Amino acid sequence: MQEKPGPGPVSPLRPLPNLIFASRWLQLPLYLGLIAAQAVYVVHFVVELWHLIEAAAGSQAALQQLVSSIGYKTTAQVTSLNETIIMLVVLALIDVVMISNLLIMVIVGGFETFVSRMGLEGHPDQPEWLSHVNASVLKVKLATAIIGISSIHLLKTFINADNYTDRVLIAQTVIHITFLLSAMAIAYTDKIMASAGAGRADKH
Repeated sequence: MQEKPGPGPVSPLRPLPNLIFASRWLQLPLYLGLIAAQAVYVVHFVVELWHLIEAAAGSQAALQQLVSSIGYKTTAQVTSLNETIIMLVVLALIDVVMISNLLIMVIVGGFETFVSRMGLEGHPDQPEWLSHVNASVLKVKLATAIIGISSIHLLKTFINADNYTDRVLIAQTVIHITFLLSAMAIAYTDKIMASAGAGRADKH
């Protein structure tokens, strides 16, 4: 049985195309900056979690830190944790996790798509979505992640609705619906483009 010929030798690029192609590495500092932002989010998460644990143990200073950070206001003096404060703090922690997941998608997926292959094929920790990631898939995943983050923010606002005006509540709801419609439009456009590409491939 005759073996299929392997890929031929890669011809070197001319100087100008080579320079343009190498310019993709200018994005490297941007991804390193996002890694630094990820570290800041980790520190923020640990600090907020520690304040929650301290407040549960009876620390008034930690409780006041939490009340201030989540923007919780009430006419009565807050002297102990209540369900609303705990829920708002937990939602804030979930918000940090979801933004962190968004950062990972941008860092790993963006670097793999636009800068250089990472060579993770066969690695046990390779993300499932990374094996078929491209610009369109990454765009849809980012839009979905943004909707999730917006949902958490909207839920936090509704739980703490007494501290917001009706104008703010309506504005956040409209913004969330806009994100949702935008994500649906992006997914639908991607589906149309994929169908058109499959149709052209079948003709050939």
